[in-house]
Amino acid sequence: MKEHQLSRAEIETLLTEESVGNLGTISEDGYPYITPVHFVWKDEKIYIHGLRVGQKIDYLTRNPKVGFEVFRMNRLIHDAELPCDTNTDYQSVIMQGKAQMVTEEDLCIKVLDAVVAKYTPQHAGKSYPPAMLKATGVIEIEPFDITGKYFR
Repeated sequence: MKEHQLSRAEIETLLTEESVGNLGTISEDGYPYITPVHFVWKDEKIYIHGLRVGQKIDYLTRNPKVGFEVFRMNRLIHDAELPCDTNTDYQSVIMQGKAQMVTEEDLCIKVLDAVVAKYTPQHAGKSYPPAMLKATGVIEIEPFDITGKYFR
């Protein structure tokens, strides 16, 4: 077993509390394309909202295999004597999964409600203008592998 593995509860906490994750898609040329995104962890899946069109959408539509990463850096740990002996107190979660665009309007609204609750709770309970809903896309990532590591 690998050292410094996060428990399932610690993984869930990190996915719930962190504000920014990194979505890795694959370009048509086979190169990785990494995008920082806001996200929510809901029902054992990652949900990302944004515009319905764009580079990351094009890439995940062509190839639904994605990576997703969340990282929390708590502090640097410096050695008192050696200038290059520095470590990091951190937690991270890395997952692989399949992504797709959510097409069901009810699910999109539930995800947007979760996004609002996480990032702008002062707007919770408000309705979404129809033009905004039409322009907003929701990506769903169903993970097949999730790992978490830490160093303290």
